[in-house]
Amino acid sequence: MTVSNYRKAFKQLKAKPVKLKKFMKHNAKKERSCGISNKSCRRCGRHQAHISSYGLDLCRQCFRDIATSIGFKKYS
Repeated sequence: MTVSNYRKAFKQLKAKPVKLKKFMKHNAKKERSCGISNKSCRRCGRHQAHISSYGLDLCRQCFRDIATSIGFKKYS
């Protein structure tokens, strides 16, 4: 379904709360136990480029911002 179809469905179901509840139940996002969507950055909430080493749980962009303040050195 496209976004416009969902909007149409919600518009039609506003007057029918029981059917709306059933629609929401069957079309809700699944709870994930593993995978990319399960881990997110503690600072910004981004899911991609996740660094979980040493218990950091940061994305690479946030890691670059705060790496020196948490004790990492940049070797060139």
